[in-house]
Amino acid sequence: MPRQNVNDLLAFLAVARERSFTKAAARFGISQSALSHTIRQLEARLGVRLLMRSTRAVAPTEAGERLLERIGPHFDQIEIEVDALNELREKPAGTVRIVAPDYAINNILWPKLKTFLPKYPDIKIELLLDNGLTDIITERYDAGVRMGEQLAKDMISARIGPDFRFCVVGARSYFANRPIPEKPQDLMQHDCINYRFPSSGALYVWEFEENSREIKVRVDGQLVFNNIFHVLDAALAGRGLGYVPEEIALPHIAKGKLQRVLEDWSPYWDGYHLYYPSRRQSSPAFVTLVDALRYRE
Repeated sequence: MPRQNVNDLLAFLAVARERSFTKAAARFGISQSALSHTIRQLEARLGVRLLMRSTRAVAPTEAGERLLERIGPHFDQIEIEVDALNELREKPAGTVRIVAPDYAINNILWPKLKTFLPKYPDIKIELLLDNGLTDIITERYDAGVRMGEQLAKDMISARIGPDFRFCVVGARSYFANRPIPEKPQDLMQHDCINYRFPSSGALYVWEFEENSREIKVRVDGQLVFNNIFHVLDAALAGRGLGYVPEEIALPHIAKGKLQRVLEDWSPYWDGYHLYYPSRRQSSPAFVTLVDALRYRE
């Protein structure tokens, strides 16, 4: 088979799996128009239409779905075997792609990677920010990061961070003309900064605890974000009360920029874990990275 045909098939697999020319083009580092031209040439050579295109989505046709199912696993196996060659190297090498929430990247992964990367110059790390519950198998990531309670049972996991909790905070200016909430239900009378889950589109319901009894409060306010650091910034600006990880709020509390409320009501949650499919063939680079990220008390 001519090399060009192989490249064109790889391009098709990327678009079919991503369901997006934009994402596939970004992965290949080429323009969308060039990728679209490649797919059209492949369809012309094969004499069948492989993809259905619309202004909103891209999906394989019946012929495209058949091609995806038949050739996709073979290319995946080639990739696995090439990665396995790293075992013959003296030093771990290869690329590891991890999808994780914003807080986990900033406060757990990156602090450890800053010391890990200089030690292993042949290992490349790709961190993708996603605050939704991404399917790492479908999206072809090597691993993902979630809190312990969110892990699927069929995944292997390694704890990478301690238990932690959120805290309700507001700027001093916000409380200048407003009462301090004494119990979670009082938040319904306050301007709160909401957080929306990217995956489900639902607003996060603030969670509290009293004597092992769970309390959930649906708050309201002018602002909604899907990035926890934007929630913190808005709280610092006096635009309402935010519910954010304690670790990112404490420096601002210490400086007097934020005031913490309802501290006794905030429960601790199971910490973040790195997870990956049980059937994944782990390369030396991946095993080395997992060991470096593992949480040690």
